[in-house]
Formats: sequence, C-alpha cells, structure tokens
Amino acid sequence: MATTAGSYSCRPCPCPVTDEIAPQEQPTANQDTAPQAVSDAPAETDDPAELSASAPADPAETVDDPDSHRFECRSCGYVYDPGEGLRKLAIPAGTPFLSLDAATFRCPVCRSKMGAFKDIGPRNKPSGFEENLNFGLGVNRLTPGQKNVLIFGGFALAIAFFLSLYSLR
Repeated sequence: MATTAGSYSCRPCPCPVTDEIAPQEQPTANQDTAPQAVSDAPAETDDPAELSASAPADPAETVDDPDSHRFECRSCGYVYDPGEGLRKLAIPAGTPFLSLDAATFRCPVCRSKMGAFKDIGPRNKPSGFEENLNFGLGVNRLTPGQKNVLIFGGFALAIAFFLSLYSLR
C-alpha cells in the first residue's frame, strides 16, 4: 500500500483519509432532502449587498471610517484617540493617526516609533467579534461604556435595596 504525503489510511480501503478539506456537496433539485423547519427568521445569504439591504439601519452604528480608529502603543499601552488629539505635541483634535508624520511622531509616554502602535478600532464600537454580537440578550451589542453603566447601576440599585431593608421593623 503506497501512501502519499498528507494521505493516511488505517486499512486497505478505497477511501483514504487525507488532511485536506474537501468541499461539501450541494444537494441538487432532483435529490429529496430531509424536510426543513419553517421559521420566521430571514434566510441567510452570503451576498453583502443583500445583507445590508435587508438589515435594519441602526443609527447608533457608525460607518467604519479608518480615520476615526484609535491606536494603542504596544510598549506602554498609551491610546491615541483622533477625537482628542494630543496637546503635548500640538496635534489638534480630529487629526487621524495615519496622517501623522511617521518620521517625527513618537509615543508621548515611552517614545516608541509609530510602528509600535496597533489599530484598536473606533471608540464606540461594541467589543468582540461581529458574528457574536447577536448573542447574550442584546448585551453584546452595547459599547463598553454602556456595559459599565449597566453593571455598576445594577450594583448601586442592589445596595440601595439592601440598605432599605434596615428601615423595616
């Protein structure tokens, strides 16, 4: 029995096991598949134009503009926010990170070059992967600031409730 690199077989059989991923076969119109459950959810499509047309427009969702992205220094953790600018280096608010001079710009904390910065996205973007934002009772769609208000507001209400129990006699 001769095997090629990347091909494995446990016993002589006509179907060797390989470490390559084979494309899945699509059922044809002539093949009868198992009955599918009818749901009220919209059909999933791979066409981004159809997804954007069928998805409701969310006014809180901002356009992904690279000029509004924040950049974090990997050495010290300093975050450059274009909405704030940098008074120490006379950079006005609204100046995108990518338009700064790469030869002269340094991190104001650790003096690292511009290459030490990485893109961390816009300020009010929900954290996490896009495909996971629909889980978790809608909480995953909240921005980090909204999550803080929800968590610490809940703590404050719980403390106020338990302190109100002292008034009972």
